Amino acid sequence: MEREALAGRAALVTGASRGIGREIACCLADAGATVGIVARGESTLAEVTAEIGRRGGRALPFVADVTDAAEVERAVARACEQLGGIDILVNNAGGAESHKLVGHPDELWHRMIALNLTSAYLVTKAVVQSMIGRGRGRIINVVSTAGRSGARYVAAYTAAKHGLVGLTRALAAELVGHGITVNAICPGYVDTAMTEASVASIAARTGRGVDEARRALEETSPQHRLITVAEIAALAVFLAGDAAVGINGQAIVLDGGAVMR
Repeated sequence: MEREALAGRAALVTGASRGIGREIACCLADAGATVGIVARGESTLAEVTAEIGRRGGRALPFVADVTDAAEVERAVARACEQLGGIDILVNNAGGAESHKLVGHPDELWHRMIALNLTSAYLVTKAVVQSMIGRGRGRIINVVSTAGRSGARYVAAYTAAKHGLVGLTRALAAELVGHGITVNAICPGYVDTAMTEASVASIAARTGRGVDEARRALEETSPQHRLITVAEIAALAVFLAGDAAVGINGQAIVLDGGAVMR
């Protein structure tokens, strides 16, 4: 997408300090948006801010724990003040932990729901009034194929991601009259540090070597590869633009064809 495609737009990206969120923030800035970036780590946010600046874009950092309602309210208020409102919201913050159901810790359940679902609810609720006031908006939720299908040992993560797809569809129906679209991106395994942690977990649990464990994840895709952060960012930038105005309430799978429903 050309730099002027999102010129004059203000975006807010959560979980923007690394991986998918970092790439989305950089690519939105490349397309001309001014980007507010949210994460818990001040130093990592400074690194992303500097990277976007080197690429000719503009970013503003906001430190917040997106599972904390009070911190979300403060961060969004500052973002709206400094950005002049928000046109594009990318709810990317999330994380995955696994455990079999027998003996599943309740704390893990609540942590996965808070990080992967409640955070998006809190941030969207705080942001949406700005979009309603502007008469336009794009909300993009980064989900997972776990929001479209089930898998062993990730009951909490899968439940949260299914919930986020449901939230996407409910808000798409509720907000469409205000010129706001809400969509979800559902990638398969992505070549990020989080997937590397999954590879290490598989290797430790099964006794496989790390390379073999990584190949097992790659083989979940008919293309025999991991999805790249660049692919996800390109889709996010498209959904944020004017050409995607007719796309609403969709959970778009990006996994090489493993999930076809």
